[in-house]
Amino acid sequence: MALPIALTNIFKHKQKSYKMVLVLCLLDELKKGNPSVTLDTLKQKFLTYYQNREAQGLVVDPPPSKLSKQWREITLAQIHHIIQTPIQALSQILINDRDHKEYGFRPEILEELRTPQIQELSEYTTQELEKYFDQLNPSVPLRDYLDTILSTYLETKLQPFKENDLGKLVRQTIPIDLSKLPFFPDEWKAQGSVGQGNWADVPWIAIMDKRITTTTQQGVYVVYLFSQDMSAVYLTLAQGVAEPLKQGKRVGYEYLRRKVQEIRSIIALDGFQKDENIQLTAKGIGEDYQVSTVAYTKYEAGNLPSNQQLLTDLHSMLEYYQEYVEYSLADDTTTTSESSISSSKKEPLLVNDSDVRETIDTIKTYIRQRGFHYPDHLIENFYLSMKTKPFVILAGISGTGKTKLVKLFAEALGATSENRQFRLIPVRPDWSDPSDLIGYKDLTGTFRPGPLTEVLVEASNPDNEDNVYFICLDEMNLARVEHYFSDILSLMETQERKDDRIVTNPLISTNQLGEDDRVFYEGLFIPSNVVLIGTVNMDETTHPFSKKVLDRGNTIEFNYIQLDNFPDAEEIYESDSERGVPASFLSSEYITLQEAYKDYSNLIKESTEKLIKINLVLENIHAHIGFRVRDAICFYMVYNERFHLMTKDEAFDFQLLQKILPRIQGSNLSVKRTLMELLKITLGDPRLQVDELMGDAALLYELDLQKEYPNAPYKQSSRKLLYMLRRLEEDGFTSFWVS
Repeated sequence: MALPIALTNIFKHKQKSYKMVLVLCLLDELKKGNPSVTLDTLKQKFLTYYQNREAQGLVVDPPPSKLSKQWREITLAQIHHIIQTPIQALSQILINDRDHKEYGFRPEILEELRTPQIQELSEYTTQELEKYFDQLNPSVPLRDYLDTILSTYLETKLQPFKENDLGKLVRQTIPIDLSKLPFFPDEWKAQGSVGQGNWADVPWIAIMDKRITTTTQQGVYVVYLFSQDMSAVYLTLAQGVAEPLKQGKRVGYEYLRRKVQEIRSIIALDGFQKDENIQLTAKGIGEDYQVSTVAYTKYEAGNLPSNQQLLTDLHSMLEYYQEYVEYSLADDTTTTSESSISSSKKEPLLVNDSDVRETIDTIKTYIRQRGFHYPDHLIENFYLSMKTKPFVILAGISGTGKTKLVKLFAEALGATSENRQFRLIPVRPDWSDPSDLIGYKDLTGTFRPGPLTEVLVEASNPDNEDNVYFICLDEMNLARVEHYFSDILSLMETQERKDDRIVTNPLISTNQLGEDDRVFYEGLFIPSNVVLIGTVNMDETTHPFSKKVLDRGNTIEFNYIQLDNFPDAEEIYESDSERGVPASFLSSEYITLQEAYKDYSNLIKESTEKLIKINLVLENIHAHIGFRVRDAICFYMVYNERFHLMTKDEAFDFQLLQKILPRIQGSNLSVKRTLMELLKITLGDPRLQVDELMGDAALLYELDLQKEYPNAPYKQSSRKLLYMLRRLEEDGFTSFWVS
C-alpha cells in the first residue's frame, strides 16, 4: 500500500540524518499507541539513537563541531538546540501543542497511518537512513587532502610548478576521488586548480553540474576555496566572477549580488553562513569572492573537523546545489539572469589587479612552450612598458626573437592575424612622411587609408573597444622614425579623458578627407586599446633615434641569447582566442601623475628623489630628463607595485636601462665622467673614486659584479654602463646601442 505523498517527499532533501531520525522516534512511539510524545522524551530518544550507533562504530553524522566531536559528550540541553532544525524542516507534517512540549503527526497524516502504513513508513525511513549513511563514504580521505594543501601549499609555491606532486593532488587525485562518491551524479564534474603555469594565490576544487556550467568563470557551482595565507579553507556555493565582471565592476557586482539573493530565496541553505565575510585575499579577487558567494562554511587550518563531518557538509551543500540546478533547469532562470547582464549599459571590462600575475604567467608558459626563452622578468618588463605607455621599442641584433615576442605575446592574449587584432607592418626605407602609415588623399579626392589607419578604424568600433589590438612596426628604423612617425608621437601626447574613455586629438585633418570619407575617418583617434611596438636592428644600415622618440616609449634591448633553449615537452597550451583578455589589461590608466599620486605618493616621491640625483649627473652632458620621462617612470613603478611583479630595485633597474641610458652618447671626457658617476649609483658604491679612474678605467672592466657587488641595486644598468665605458675608451666614442 502506497504511502501518502506528503510522507514520501519528506526526505527528498536530506541535508543531514536529523529529519529521518526524528521521524523514526515518532514512529516508535506511534507503534506503542502514542500519537504524540513529549519534547523531553523525543530529545532522549533522538540522542540515544546517535549514541548507540556511535558506540557500535557505525557511520553517523557527527554532532555540531562547536558542541563536541562525539555524541556521548552531548547533553539533553544541547540536543534541545540541535533538534529544533529537523522539527522546523518537518513542520508540514508535524504538529505541537500550544506550549511546544508535545509533538506528533498532523491529524490528516494520522488518518492515513494505520498499522501497515506505520510499518511501511518505518521501513522506508530506515532504508533512506542507511542509503544516506552509505553515502558518507569514509574511503575518500577528504580531511587528509585538505590538510595536506593547507599545511604544505605555501612551502610548495617556492618549488617548480611543473609536474609537482601537490599540483597533481589538486588537479587529478582529488577530483577523481570526489567523482567516485555515491552522491556524485553523472551530470557533474569535479575540477581542481593551483594555477596555470605558476602557482595561484587562491587554489580551488570545484564541483559543477555540466547542464548549467562547465567553467568556473561563470554560473553557479560548489567550490572549496583556500585562503591566500592558508589559514582556512571554505566550502562554498559560489558564482563564477570572470564573465559577469567583463561588464565592469559596478554592473558585475550588481548582477552577482542580485543572483545571491535570488538563490537564497529559492533554497534554504540551513547550516551554512550567508554573508560576505569570506576572507581569501587582502584585495582584488578576494572581494569578488565575497560578493559572489551564496553560502559557505569555514574550516580553520589545524582544526579541521572529522572526515565524516567534512563529507556530511559536502553532501549537504551538494543537495542544496542540486535543488538549485533543478529549479534553474525548470524555470530557465540561469539563462534569463545571465542575459540580463548583456542588456545592461555596456561599461569597459576591467581586470582585477590580483589576476594580472596569473595572466602573465600564462603568457610566459605559452611563449616558453613554443621554444622561445627570454631572460628573467623580460615578459613582466614588456607588459609594464606597454601598460605605462602604448609605445615600446624592441632593439637588438637580428634573430633574437623581437618580432616573435610581439606575435606570441599577442597570440597568448587571443590577438591574432586571423581575427585582425595583430597587424605586422614592415617599414620601408623610402618612407619619408606620415602618409605611408596614415594614408593620403589621391588625385580624385578620395582618402586612401594607410595600414595604421585601417587598424585604428576597427579598434575604434564600439563593439571592439574591449579587444586589444597589437601593431608591430617591423624594422622600424630602416627609415627615419621622426619623418614618418612624428605625427603619431605627437598625437599620443594629446590624451585626455572623455566619456570615461581615454582619447587623443583626431588623427586625420578634415581637409585630407573627401565628403564620402568623413563617415569613416572624421574624428578618428588613437584608442586606448591599441598598442604600438617597433622592432629595430641597431647597425650601420639603420638610423639612430632622437630624444623625442626615446622619451615617448620604453626601449627594451635584446642582446642576451641562450642558444640551448628548446621547446618544453609538456602539453602545449593553446591561446584563448575566443575569450582573450579585456583591453584594460594593457590600457594605460593614468594620464597625469596626479591621478596616481593619491594612492602611491610615497612610491612616487621615492622614485622622484632617485631621478633627481641621476638628473644632476646627466645635466653635465645635457642629457637630463624632463617631466614626461619622470611621469612615465613613476607610472611604471606604480603598476609594478600594484601587480606585485618585481622588486622595486628590479623595476627601477629596467627603467634606468630603458629611459635613462639610451640618452647617453658622445666621445668627450664629460661623457666618461657621467658614465662613472652613474656607475656609482647603480652599484650602490659611493666610495668609487671617479677622479682616480678618469685616466684609466681598465680596473672597472675586470669587475665581477656577481662576486664583488652581489648587493648592487641595479645590476643590469651597471653591466650596460661598463660596456659603454669600455667602448668609449677603446673606440673613442660610445652610445647605448650595439653596432
